[in-house]
Amino acid sequence: MTNHLGHERTDHGAHGAHGAHGTHGAHGAHGGARPGGLSVSESGYTLELDSAILTAGAQQVTFRVIGPDGRAVTEFRPEHEKELHFIAVRRDTAGFQHVHPVRDEKGTWSVELALEPGDWRFFADVHPAAHDETLTLGIDAAVAGAYDPKPLPEVTGIARVGAYTVALDGVLLPGEASRLTLTVSRDGRPVTDLQPYLAAYGHLVALRVGDLGYLHVHPEGAPGDGVTAPGPEIVFMAVAPTAGTYRLYLDFQHDGVVRTAEFTVRTSTTAPGSHSESHAAPGHGSHHHGHHAHH
Repeated sequence: MTNHLGHERTDHGAHGAHGAHGTHGAHGAHGGARPGGLSVSESGYTLELDSAILTAGAQQVTFRVIGPDGRAVTEFRPEHEKELHFIAVRRDTAGFQHVHPVRDEKGTWSVELALEPGDWRFFADVHPAAHDETLTLGIDAAVAGAYDPKPLPEVTGIARVGAYTVALDGVLLPGEASRLTLTVSRDGRPVTDLQPYLAAYGHLVALRVGDLGYLHVHPEGAPGDGVTAPGPEIVFMAVAPTAGTYRLYLDFQHDGVVRTAEFTVRTSTTAPGSHSESHAAPGHGSHHHGHHAHH
């Protein structure tokens, strides 16, 4: 997957791991960043669900990416080992799932999702072979039943997923690239043997609270590049397109299981280390740990 902070194509395998986090050319062009997934159609490509009304529980969801010629697209360029990455999240930011549908020869994709009643947003992250960049298309779906919306989890710099603790260090800055470091530990000990998952040690999705504007970033470095350690730190460069509140979802794999750590953060007006650093930065003193999705 590409970095969707500006729909830029980047070669993540060529990144140095931890030597020059702020100096990569691809990361220097984030000033014009914009979120993806706010539109069902972009550059002539449209996301089409077979049904936008679903029932609760484990449900099979089928869809197509329709091309400029009005036909379902059947040729895609793989990004991070998959032709299509699919994100599902309820409008209250609960129920996050990052899954990988299966496509048939006619261009219909299918995937099973765990759905609770409410309004959902689905994102398809794809690179059609006939197009020159990756697209993130978004569409709403309604899941029938009694909707019990969850309050937004409070701002925190700590997430717990079973025996794992993930600490977030760094702040999101509007319109400016900043470094986010996520440190994984298990039972109080640093995890130093993270497993590659989709050609990276971690994948980070950020959603802007209010409209679910979609940001997708990837860590500095890559497994096997000779410089990137398999934990405990996973470092990302990210930029918020606007000031506001964001939900962050980190997927990481350890002991053969992919886990998701979730955070709520607000953008800061100053970089970490500044004497006037905003109180809205993620804080490690919080004891609230949000919701955690397991895959």
